[in-house]
Amino acid sequence: MPVRARPLSPHLLIYRWQIGNTLSILHRFTGVFLALGFVALSFWFVALATDDRSYRSATHLFASPLGWLALLGWTFAFFYHLLNGVRHLLWDVGRGFERVERRLSGWLAVIGAVVLTLCVWVLLWHFERL
Repeated sequence: MPVRARPLSPHLLIYRWQIGNTLSILHRFTGVFLALGFVALSFWFVALATDDRSYRSATHLFASPLGWLALLGWTFAFFYHLLNGVRHLLWDVGRGFERVERRLSGWLAVIGAVVLTLCVWVLLWHFERL
């Protein structure tokens, strides 16, 4: 008896990766990352309230390269989660369901988050130099 190729499920034949999938996953990841950021913020508040040594230790941690990267990531996560949340609120009132509007609002959320993150960090860098 000849061996025949097994049929594939229909969803494997028609499935394509889309920007909506990526944005949904990114929204979830940024939500989790923001939750971790609240833990880090709580750590900083406790160090601030405890004593000078604890505060210096926390400041040293956040001033390290890994700390700067985490702060940059939390800034992006905040702005992306905020802008994508506004996008979802617009969907809740029945706006933005057309394909072009969905794609455009998704790209606006990503680009807006990058631009706002850069603006915040440029302002921080500018005020640090004063």
